[in-house]
Amino acid sequence: MKNFVKKFVPKFLLRLYHLALACLAAFWYGYPSEKLIVIGVTGTKGKSTTANLIAQFLEMTGCRVGLTSTATMKVAEREWLSDKKMTMPGRFQLQKLLWEMVKAKCEYAIIETSSEGIEQFRSRGINYDVVLLTNLTPEHIEAHGSYEAYRAAKAKLFYQLKFSPVKKIKGNVINKKVILDSTISEYGFFSKIQAGEEWYFCLSQQRAETKNTERKIIGCVVELRADGAIFECAGKILVTHLLFEFNIKNILAAMAACMAVGISFDQLAAVVANLKPVPGRQELIEEGQPFKVMVDYTYEPTSMRALYENLNIIPHRRVIHVLGPTGGGRDKWRRPVLGEIAAQFADIVIGTTDDPHDDDPSEILDVLLAGALKVQRAGRAVEVLKILDRRQAIAEALRRAQANDLILITGKGAEQKMALAHGKYIPWDDRQVVREELRKLVAS
Repeated sequence: MKNFVKKFVPKFLLRLYHLALACLAAFWYGYPSEKLIVIGVTGTKGKSTTANLIAQFLEMTGCRVGLTSTATMKVAEREWLSDKKMTMPGRFQLQKLLWEMVKAKCEYAIIETSSEGIEQFRSRGINYDVVLLTNLTPEHIEAHGSYEAYRAAKAKLFYQLKFSPVKKIKGNVINKKVILDSTISEYGFFSKIQAGEEWYFCLSQQRAETKNTERKIIGCVVELRADGAIFECAGKILVTHLLFEFNIKNILAAMAACMAVGISFDQLAAVVANLKPVPGRQELIEEGQPFKVMVDYTYEPTSMRALYENLNIIPHRRVIHVLGPTGGGRDKWRRPVLGEIAAQFADIVIGTTDDPHDDDPSEILDVLLAGALKVQRAGRAVEVLKILDRRQAIAEALRRAQANDLILITGKGAEQKMALAHGKYIPWDDRQVVREELRKLVAS
């Protein structure tokens, strides 16, 4: 029905409708964001992880926290996996969650904020206090029309911050803050908006450059290990159980956000080792098998390349990669690119169904596998398989795995649903399917 309406209703009327819903939702729930310190996390990669890490840091330093993200939702002590199949909940759902956070006496709300959510006014009626940009790379181009339009959508959140009234909570004035990675190419674009007091974070390659200033937190990798990483920050050696270099940057971003709202560096440094991985993000599944299985949400080319660049940290023999294309007209350009990247690094590529929506699963999978076959024809010894049923694809990967192999299953992470045709959803969790198929393998 939604797709039918979109075809015949002018775009400006749809936007007006979305705006009206957002304003009504904020009014209906009594503008709950006015009673919370709201931290918005946006960007192309790392949003969910950074948002979750901010929530963990704040909670471990004694604060009551609410969180909305692609991976998990949280209202104080109550936490659950997100089943919304979207980064930002709908306008009424989001305002209701903020209202529940106020009722639960939360001090902070962390909101993972997407470009499409901003364009659909899901952020309207929320008075943000801090906006953090993780990074910006070409993504969601077809949804926005161009990279410039995608960037402009992100910028709207900064302008919203800039022109929102400053809050006073419990007698304290909550000044507006912006958190930026000072090394990204779009730093100057977002800095010029001057949306609030600027705080910075970055991952440096030089240990000599790791001296922090009052509003800048800089870290440097000391060692990447199979069970986490060691990094230096402000003269302290810190240990994390999160895997890979890009997660150190996510930790630094989260630390900068927490410091911007008044948490000291020493408080944060004391709890870094207690940070937990985000469900479905570089999550290793262990059922006593002689090989490794990693489930990851990665669904776009830049993130997949970064994942492969870090995989050597985990000792392994071969890589068996299970992945599929997202349907529904979402970023068609990346389908063959993902197949090509997988075939460049993996030994076996198994193409399967992801979230086809109304697209023909076989047809869109053929496009993804065309990228893999291109690499194969160029001379790389990679085996390419097509197995439409995702459970069967995962089972085949497990069956083929030998001692010390690494199975990589990407695209869905800890998502709780699979999107099929005609708006139908079926329950799904890659991690649970892996566990079930591993137990069958052991039993046989």
